[in-house]
Amino acid sequence: MSEKSTTPSLFTRDNYMWMLIGLVVIAIGMLLMAGGKSDDPNVFKADEVYSTRRITIAPLLILAGLVIEIYAIFKKGKK
Repeated sequence: MSEKSTTPSLFTRDNYMWMLIGLVVIAIGMLLMAGGKSDDPNVFKADEVYSTRRITIAPLLILAGLVIEIYAIFKKGKK
């Protein structure tokens, strides 16, 4: 008598894997962007704040992670 109503899942395991990869790439970008704090508040270290890692690499990783997330959402599952 117990009839199970199964609704098809919107995402497949492959979609979730790509979403996880995108989140990891975004997290790496955020970690690379963090930091740059000076021990002395009166000293400004421009080379630490405006380093290539924080200004170029980290934002590119975050954007790449967002593109991976969009791909993961729109990817069709295998039938």
